[in-house]
Amino acid sequence: MSAQLTVTRSGASAPATTVRVAAGTTAGELFADERDVVVARVNGELRDLSHPLADGDEVEGVLLSSEDGLAVLRHSAAHVVAQAVQQHFPEAKLGIGPPIRDGFYYDFDVERPFTPEDLKALEKTAQRIVKEGQRFVRRAVTDDEARAELAAEPYKLELIGLKSTAGEAGEGADVEVGAGELSIYDNVRRDGTVAWKDLCRGPHLPSTRLIGNGFSLLRSAAAYWRGSEKNPQLQRVYGTAWPTKDDLKAYQERVAEAERRDHRRLGAELDLFSFPDEIGSGLAVFHPRGGVVRRAMEDYSRQAHERAGYEFVYSPHITKQNLFEVSGHLDWYAEGMFPAMQLDAEVDADGTVRKAGQNYYLKPMNCPFHNLIFDSRGRSYRELPLRLFEFGTVYRYEKSGVVHGLTRVRGMTQDDAHIYCTREQMKDELTRTLGFVLGLLSDYGLDDYYLELSTKDPDKYVGADEAWEEATATLAEVAQASGLELVPDPGGAAFYGPKISVQARDAIGRTWQMSTIQLDFNLPERFGLEYTAADGSKQRPVMIHRALFGSIERFFAVLTEHYAGAFPPWLAPVQVVGIPVADAHVDHLRAVADQLRARGVRVEVDASDDRMPKKIRTWTKQKVPFLLIAGADDVEAGAVSFRYRDGSQENGVPVADAVAKVVDAVERRVQV
Repeated sequence: MSAQLTVTRSGASAPATTVRVAAGTTAGELFADERDVVVARVNGELRDLSHPLADGDEVEGVLLSSEDGLAVLRHSAAHVVAQAVQQHFPEAKLGIGPPIRDGFYYDFDVERPFTPEDLKALEKTAQRIVKEGQRFVRRAVTDDEARAELAAEPYKLELIGLKSTAGEAGEGADVEVGAGELSIYDNVRRDGTVAWKDLCRGPHLPSTRLIGNGFSLLRSAAAYWRGSEKNPQLQRVYGTAWPTKDDLKAYQERVAEAERRDHRRLGAELDLFSFPDEIGSGLAVFHPRGGVVRRAMEDYSRQAHERAGYEFVYSPHITKQNLFEVSGHLDWYAEGMFPAMQLDAEVDADGTVRKAGQNYYLKPMNCPFHNLIFDSRGRSYRELPLRLFEFGTVYRYEKSGVVHGLTRVRGMTQDDAHIYCTREQMKDELTRTLGFVLGLLSDYGLDDYYLELSTKDPDKYVGADEAWEEATATLAEVAQASGLELVPDPGGAAFYGPKISVQARDAIGRTWQMSTIQLDFNLPERFGLEYTAADGSKQRPVMIHRALFGSIERFFAVLTEHYAGAFPPWLAPVQVVGIPVADAHVDHLRAVADQLRARGVRVEVDASDDRMPKKIRTWTKQKVPFLLIAGADDVEAGAVSFRYRDGSQENGVPVADAVAKVVDAVERRVQV
């Protein structure tokens, strides 16, 4: 009689149960009755279905459609693509191929960049490999065995040497190696021969057949090895993979819709902003129409902050080095800062330095300046909470490869607030602040969101562990009390304190990180901030960092894509355009426009030589909320005809009613 094992089995559709199985049973055999299970979580670790079980194991089946299942699907697809690349380009050297959101990539060192024709050929070969039903077979190997087998793969050899520090090895490296044993995955044909192999931690699908026909190659791009500009530049192939062809089609439709909404394209079409080469990468200029949208965003935010008890401050764009030494930015954030400028040196005619210069930096953050404002005079507990607010422009040296439109720039304006309060006020102030930012986001049309709690990075923080624990527990309590979904983000905090971030979903379901609220016990300590308490003692304030937009540039991009450029009337660059049927009707519309301007409405009258239908098409493409058309009957009746963005029309509206209708829509900030 064979030995028996006791294991605990759980699945997507069944509660945990204790079962007895024969020794040697694999995870796949345990879930033989669940065809959609593609990997297993054994004692908390993802394993291949071929993994043999041990007595006492807790085993959970992972479905292909789950987040973990999709990651395994995409990582397996990356291996198939790499196999196809080395069939077409035998000289290609392998980099890494991790799953990413909605897809995967694989990096290669090849003689020339991949062309669109190459990608078509590679996808065809990958489809053939999928249909062959090659098995993914794991082998544990020693470091020396791995080096011998992969002697022709220099990037893999480098990763073997980094396996104990995989987390520091660069983007995606942890899918290849990590602390513990190395493994190689063989792609095995049906006749038992090895078609291809790769260094990999796994796990993988049992067979390439499970990749099915729901995958596609998307594009190629240059990428630095391990994400560092100091390393060689490789060629990266991006792809996507989904459980079914229908899932792939739905994804492609989402991508197409996102491209139609791309703020960079809409920015050019609607004449909102641009990035002149003469200025530099990641540095935007806003055109008059974009300036209108931005000003409307800022004005509404200012008014809301004033009502909420914030006080406005201003700070310079540049400062001496010492400020960022005190704050810790030069210790923890130097790579994200522009290089120093050496200024103020005094040199005699003979070249002798009479007075040494100092390093000045463009500011990456506003918080050190606000601390100096707090510390400019003595503070009493009666002044707290003190809420300081600034539209402060900051500069961050983003790598050229990650600069992207307005969402990732090098110069940005933050709607930055810093709140100084007592320990006793801390929880109430956090609750008030969270309610404030959620309300404002809703006013801008973003009302579908959840919260994320970012906690301490154990390798990158300042201050006492006890302070971090108190700050984290307080933020968690406030977030949970909001009733919103709270998602953990381990290690995602800034070096000075944990944070809550609002993750907002846009009109097509994409998630954007919006407002952030950070609780900080450390910067007040570093700056020696104090206030006089009721008993006369000197106490350290608590500091809350808060940004509503994150940056105005990024928020502008998010709103542009959320509304697909069709801003609600209160934000629209041009709210109303008057379109006369003939020249004789221009004066009537100009009189209407005068009434609208008197009520603060942004209005134009198109008196050009174009025919009326062309004018309608032109301004419809500009996504103007209201077109007011007037012909002879309208002039005679003292009326206009409303034409909306969807093409519907309301005729014979009296001018007074038309003005009231427009003003009402603007004041209520509704979409039309």
